[in-house]
Amino acid sequence: MRLVPFSAEHLDAMAEVIFDDDVRRFTGFPEPPDLAWLPTLLERYERGREEGVRAGFAVLDAGGAFAGLALAVSIDAEGRQCELGYLVAPAFRGRGVATWSLGELTRWAFDDQRMLRCELLIEAGNAGSRLVAERCGYVCEGVRRSVHLKGGRRGDQAIYARLAA
Repeated sequence: MRLVPFSAEHLDAMAEVIFDDDVRRFTGFPEPPDLAWLPTLLERYERGREEGVRAGFAVLDAGGAFAGLALAVSIDAEGRQCELGYLVAPAFRGRGVATWSLGELTRWAFDDQRMLRCELLIEAGNAGSRLVAERCGYVCEGVRRSVHLKGGRRGDQAIYARLAA
């Protein structure tokens, strides 16, 4: 597998992913799914890469198929900390893609971006994502209760972090 910059060539695959029930439940993507939103997402990450405040990567398998996204949702270069996130396309789940993606994204943040702290915000009920975080050395620091997630829905959000040291 490999990470490549998220680009327009990945939008067709993302157009399928945003309709997945888990993506709809556990991400901040619009509900109901909105295909017109995808170019806005891409633009936000392309501009963020230029400004140094966020970065998006497509996760590709050995054959070049789109397996998911690995995101630096926010980068605080001065504070040397960032929020990371990831999602896996349904056809690639259960194959270690999330663990690999988060591991590579974390390495990129610490080694290439010189971050000292990486943080994950995970819906408390997302047991699979929480397990991925723990496999990658992240520690749960607590739970924010009744956080607005999207629409009228509120839920609890676990905060995971990993330090460079």
